[in-house]
Amino acid sequence: MTDAIVSFVVGELCNFVKEEGTSLTLIERYFKDIKDELEIIQFSLKDADTRAADEGGGGANEGIKTWVKQLREASFRIEDVIDEYEYSKYVAQRVDHSGFIASLQAIPASMKTLNTQYKIASEMKDIKLSLAGIKERSTMFEFQSGSGSESYRGTKAPRIGDPRMAPYFIEETQVVGFESPTNELVRLLVGGENERTLVSVLGMGGLGKTTLAKHVFDNELVKSHFDCRSFITVSQSYTMTELLIDIIKTSCTNNNETIPKGLRKMDDRTLITQVRQYLESKRYLVLFDDVWEENFSDEIEHALISNNKGSRIIVTTRNMKVAEYFKKSFPVHIHELQPLSSEKAWELFCNKAFRSEPGKQCPTALADMSNEIVQKCGGLPLAIVAIGGLLSTKAKTLFEWRKVSQNLRMELERNVHLTSIIRILSLSYDDLPYHLKSCMLYFGMYPEDYIIKRKRLTRQWMAEGFVKNEHTRPFEEVAEEYLIELVQRSLVQVSKLGFDGKVKRCQVHDLLREVVIKKMKDLSFCHSVHGGDEQVTVGITRRFSIVAISNNVLRSTGNSGIRAVLVFDKGELPKHFMDELSVKFKLLRVLDFESSVLNYIPDNLGSLFHLRYLNLSRTKVTVIPSSIGNLINLETLDLRHTKVTELPREINMLTKLRLLPVYYRKHEGHYSILNFTTGVKMQEGIGCLKSLQKLYFLEANRGGIDLIQELKMLTQLRKLGIRCMRREYGNALCAAIQEMKHLESLNITAIVKEEILDLDFISAPPDLIVLNLKGRLTKLPDWIPNLKYLVKLRLGLSNIATDPLNSLKNLPSLLRLNLWDDAFSGESLHFQVEGFPKLRELDLTRLSKLSSITIDNGALLCLDHIRFNNNPELKVVPQDLQHLKNLQFLGFADMPQELVESIDPEKDGQCHWIIKHIPLVLIRQKVGLGFYDYDLHRIPTTSNV
Repeated sequence: MTDAIVSFVVGELCNFVKEEGTSLTLIERYFKDIKDELEIIQFSLKDADTRAADEGGGGANEGIKTWVKQLREASFRIEDVIDEYEYSKYVAQRVDHSGFIASLQAIPASMKTLNTQYKIASEMKDIKLSLAGIKERSTMFEFQSGSGSESYRGTKAPRIGDPRMAPYFIEETQVVGFESPTNELVRLLVGGENERTLVSVLGMGGLGKTTLAKHVFDNELVKSHFDCRSFITVSQSYTMTELLIDIIKTSCTNNNETIPKGLRKMDDRTLITQVRQYLESKRYLVLFDDVWEENFSDEIEHALISNNKGSRIIVTTRNMKVAEYFKKSFPVHIHELQPLSSEKAWELFCNKAFRSEPGKQCPTALADMSNEIVQKCGGLPLAIVAIGGLLSTKAKTLFEWRKVSQNLRMELERNVHLTSIIRILSLSYDDLPYHLKSCMLYFGMYPEDYIIKRKRLTRQWMAEGFVKNEHTRPFEEVAEEYLIELVQRSLVQVSKLGFDGKVKRCQVHDLLREVVIKKMKDLSFCHSVHGGDEQVTVGITRRFSIVAISNNVLRSTGNSGIRAVLVFDKGELPKHFMDELSVKFKLLRVLDFESSVLNYIPDNLGSLFHLRYLNLSRTKVTVIPSSIGNLINLETLDLRHTKVTELPREINMLTKLRLLPVYYRKHEGHYSILNFTTGVKMQEGIGCLKSLQKLYFLEANRGGIDLIQELKMLTQLRKLGIRCMRREYGNALCAAIQEMKHLESLNITAIVKEEILDLDFISAPPDLIVLNLKGRLTKLPDWIPNLKYLVKLRLGLSNIATDPLNSLKNLPSLLRLNLWDDAFSGESLHFQVEGFPKLRELDLTRLSKLSSITIDNGALLCLDHIRFNNNPELKVVPQDLQHLKNLQFLGFADMPQELVESIDPEKDGQCHWIIKHIPLVLIRQKVGLGFYDYDLHRIPTTSNV
């Protein structure tokens, strides 16, 4: 919450003061004084945030909310003035470094800079006075000190009236959709080994973890199996002493035994001994509900004695890290609870909404609207029960129900039936460390149901300064860890994984998104624009998410401190929009137009001194103006899928630029491996881009050998893509790559099919993960089989005559292998036993002479995807596919008719037995010249019937 904003600003101030050193000007002394004031106030802020969020705080609560708001707005002012001061320093330095004549000409600019610095000093003085008043008013509220999440225990165990109390007393007849997980958990508790074992029920808030665990805990078979049982609510406010006492008290109560006296007078060591002695002779079951801390495992390990009697422990948690940390001390089974299926969600909804109707049946007139409402709940039992309960009190009319559906966000905030949803889901957000809170809020900037690309999201975080890099690791790596932590905390859902197991796309649950939007609004984090002639006055906000363009929003707003603008509108952008953007929002760091209809970049974009991230991907932009050279803080320039074919020389002035993806893929017309992707021409001087980490695709023939030689100066490169490569550039390219010690991805394409790629490296790039070579090779380079970290290998047009698999089979990390367009020019491939130990995906495409494939029993043990595409001589399905027991997908595209018919049971295919164990077998057939002009046909198999 506000602690995240203040902590971020304190960090910015610390960096600023550290960089300025000891010789501080008046303004810089103001910055240092303000940093000191903020650090003192920060000690009270965690408690203030918690109390401001408490709905039952009364008048005092409103006072705290006002205090927190004032502090937040002061933090915004500080952040703005830091950026304004940085820009004024930059302008002053430019004047200082100009020549004599230029200095005379620059006198007006110099006077303007002095005037700006005077205004900044005045603003800083005012901020300092404001902070002094805020600090003085904090004494009225008697805040408890405590900074950082370590000292914070926000949420106490549920009390009477708390919605989290409901699962403890739910009737068995009300439990819907938990039949399968109940059976699994009961089996784990009463079966298996005698060793003490822990079962963790994992899932996001509101998914029904407590309901399921309590339902299993009270199961008659479970009750009769254990000598004693104890149900303990942990939450975020537990103390270990109270928890140990509760284990003994609840176990004794359940067994009608006398509770030992003097428990509260015992020290921790004696209390642990008491618990061990009580449990030593018993087969016990202890359920710890709502565990938040990883170290909880260490705290309970010694008390819960391992007595080899089949004792069991159940833990419910929202955090995968918590669930996995128990493995340090216990054998663990993790059960990830899933949302209810659509059928079970509907059943639960009808049980609640139509409890008074005959048979709890939904009236026909309300069926469509009810389905719409259930879908918005996303299988979350908490939401289904709460919204169903609310609707049970409403008149059974379409008008009333549509009103709830259309105004769900407002209802969630103010309706007593639904506020519990927000409160329970908010717990996970409130538990986040401050650096992840801002990252989480970014999900609210994307439209509803939007699938978000990992790279796009994490690069926005980096540009905003949310990603801190304490150990000089790549920022992308740290940002990915942030995202993984949000996934592990059950806040973010993975929509798509890459073949390497990395998150590719993600989203948040619809109702969790409502929580994020409420937080976003409360914190002035972002304002969403939904189009029309929006007249709503925009208060203080730091970001705009433009779902649909409003002609008024930019003109009416006085928010000069906007840090990010994300445009999702698919319509044509008004001309004034781009022109005004650079004038009104001088402090912009993030500007994202991906997939919009933007068709030009105005020259005045170069005035955005603080811009770090510019995303023009999938727009209609064709020309980048020379003013791009003024964006000296730019770190990401995303030009993927644009028709920009040349970059101005001024691009070489961007010494902080780290990411420069620029290419266009031609999905229209006939496919060609050489011309499917087009790159960009860059000018002499590319060696100045010292920070560049990703560059793809560079057109080698449009810069020649001089450009290739300059690449050796780009020593930080991690990803390099080069097109139109000529044989005579080979030595220069190899010499340049030798200097790239961090290179992880290399993509090289020849200028024509017959051009030889001469790539005889002295030594292979040691950390190479991805390698794409499209061009003739005299032989398979000796260095490729030595790439121990290589995960993805694609060869095309190589014309290697001898089977390359023998050389490649021992690559220890290889997950994906693509042989395309006569990469192999022979007739037979042989996958040998124990070869390719980790390979998961195999793609054999347009190998014109390939007629047979042998797969030894014991080869390709991890393979789960194979694609055969347009191999005209492969007329018989490889019989050895029967050995691949882990295969999940088999695809044939534009293959000989006799092969296709031989596996189709509808055409009496005699070879269907070879592939019948594979769950998904697809046949794809071209029906036109376009890239996407094809038909799909699924072959029925035993696994998918």
